[in-house]
Amino acid sequence: MKIAENMLNKVEGQKEKIGQLLLKHTSLSEEQLNEALEMQKESGLMIGEILLKKNYIHPHDIVKVICYQIGIPYLQEITVDEIDPEIITSLPINYAKNHELVPIVETEDEVIVVFTDPFNFDAINDLRELYRKNISVVVSSPLKVNDAINRVFEKANKHMVDTLEDEFDENLDLDGPIDILDAGADEAPVIRFVNSIIFRAVKERATDIHIEPYEKESVYRFRINRVMTEILRQPIKTHSAVASRIKVMAKLDIAEKRLPQDGRIPIKIAGKDIDIRLSTVPVQSGERIVMRVLEKNNNTLKLENLGFHGSTLNNLDELAKRKHGVVYVSGPTGHGKTTTLFAMLDRINTPDKMIITVEDPVEYEVPGISQIQVNHKIDLSFARALRAILRQNPDVIMVGETRDLETAEMAVQASLTGHFVLSTIHTNDASSAPNRLIDMGVQPFMIASSLAAVLAQRLIRTLCKECKVPREVTQYDLEVLGIEKLPEGTALYEAPGCAKCDFSGFDGVTVVAELLMLNDEIRSLVLNKADSGAVKKVAQQHGMTTLRQDAIEKVLMGITSIEEMVRAINSEEDEENGE
Repeated sequence: MKIAENMLNKVEGQKEKIGQLLLKHTSLSEEQLNEALEMQKESGLMIGEILLKKNYIHPHDIVKVICYQIGIPYLQEITVDEIDPEIITSLPINYAKNHELVPIVETEDEVIVVFTDPFNFDAINDLRELYRKNISVVVSSPLKVNDAINRVFEKANKHMVDTLEDEFDENLDLDGPIDILDAGADEAPVIRFVNSIIFRAVKERATDIHIEPYEKESVYRFRINRVMTEILRQPIKTHSAVASRIKVMAKLDIAEKRLPQDGRIPIKIAGKDIDIRLSTVPVQSGERIVMRVLEKNNNTLKLENLGFHGSTLNNLDELAKRKHGVVYVSGPTGHGKTTTLFAMLDRINTPDKMIITVEDPVEYEVPGISQIQVNHKIDLSFARALRAILRQNPDVIMVGETRDLETAEMAVQASLTGHFVLSTIHTNDASSAPNRLIDMGVQPFMIASSLAAVLAQRLIRTLCKECKVPREVTQYDLEVLGIEKLPEGTALYEAPGCAKCDFSGFDGVTVVAELLMLNDEIRSLVLNKADSGAVKKVAQQHGMTTLRQDAIEKVLMGITSIEEMVRAINSEEDEENGE
C-alpha cells in the first residue's frame, strides 16, 4: 500500500490517464471508475487513492499502470530459468527480501534488476555501488519478485549440491588442519559444499553455523553479530551426506545417529587458524548440527578490544592482581563470558604464575596455561577435576562453569586457601549472583568471605563505521536515555547499511557490562540474604555502572544505536521486571 501511495504522489495531476490505464490493465469496471470520479470531485483526492480505499483495485495495480505511463518495463512473469546464478553471489538474500528486488541480467555495463518499487532510490544506489555498474529498473508484482528471490537463490546454491548424495572420501587425511583454500575441483561435491559453507561463515564472521533438518528441507543459518540469518535451504535428502561429512571431519561416529555427539574441527583458512566446535543432536527429521566458529587470534583476548572501558576496565585490572578470591562472570549463553575470562587470564599469564583451567569444551588454547577438558563419559566433571588440580598447587584456577553445589563449594574453599578462582555463572545481572549461590546451597558466610566481584555482561551490535551517520534526536530518544538533552559534543547515530556490512548497518559486537565489587556493606547484605535489588542499590551508591548505563555510554560514544540498546538491554530489563 505504501508503494502505491508513494507512486501516486509522484504522478499527481494525471488522474484521467491513470483511470483509463486501470480500465485497460486491471479488472476495474467503468461503473467503479465513474463512481470514483464523482467522489473525487467532492473530496479532491487522487483517483487511484479513492479506488484503493474502495478496494476496487489492488495496491500493485497502481504500480503497474504508472510503470506503463512513465515508460518503465513491467514484467508479468520472471523467467528464473534464464537467470545466471552468479549474478546474486555478492547480494545477501535478506537484503533482496527486505527491498523486494532480484537481479536478472548482467552485462559489461549494466545490471537489470526487478523491483516492486521503481522509486526505491536507496536500493538502486546500493546496487550501483555493489556491482559498480549502471542499474536498469524493471518492475513486477511482490508475489512474482519474492518467488523469484527464493528460486534464484536456491538455484545459485544448487549447482554445488546437484550430486550431494555421492560418496565422500572417508579416507581423507584429517590428522592435521584442513586448508579449505586448497580444496580442488576434483573433490567430491559434498566436500566442496561443506568447505564452502565453512569458508563463507568465516568470511562473514559468523560465530555459529546451524544446520536444521525439517520434514522436506534442511535450513542453513549463520549467527552474525548475535543475530540469526538464514543462508540457504536444501532438500532434506542431502542432509544425511552433509551430516556424515561434518562428523568425519570431527572424527565422530558417523553410524551413531540416535545420541548427541560433540567434536572439534581444526582448520586453516587464508592463513588463519580456526577452531570449530561441533555439536550434533538427534531430532525428528535427522541430526541438528551446530558448529561454533572460533578464530585463534590473540587480539580477541584483550579486555580493551572486547569493549571494556573506564572504571570497569580499571577495576578488572585490579582484580587481575589479586592473590585469592572468586570472580564470577555472568550472562546468557553466547554472550562472551569465556572470552572475558581468558582476557583476564591474558593479563595474569606470566612465567611466575601457575594457571590451570577446567573447561567444557576447551575453547581457546593458550600457551603457558594447563587446560583440562571435562569428559562426562569417564566421570571427569568440573568438581572432580577441580578437586584434583588443587593438589597441583596452582596460583590461578579457571572453572568453565559453576552449575552445582559441589563445584561452587570447591571454588569457594579454593579461594579461602589462597587461590584466585575465575568462573562463570548464569544470572541476569551481577547483583543476583550471591543469591544464585545461596540457592545452590552455599553458605552465605562462605560467599561473603570469598567472593571478590561479579561481572555481568551482554554483547550488543556495533554500528558500521563506513555508513554510520548522525541522526535527529527525538523526545522518545531522550526519554529512553533518561536525560533532558544530549551532552555537548555527542550525537546519536544510525547506519542505513552498505556493501561492507552486507547492508545490515552493523559490523561486529562489543561488550556492555556491570561490575559488582564486594565491599563490607555488600558483604553484610549477603550474610543477611538480602535480595538482589538491595545489593544493586548499594553497589550503585558505591559507583557501580549498570548494564543499561554502560549501554547508554556506548550510544553516546557513537558505538551503537539507541534502537540496538533498546533491543538488547531494555527488553531484558522489562522481562526481569515482569513487564
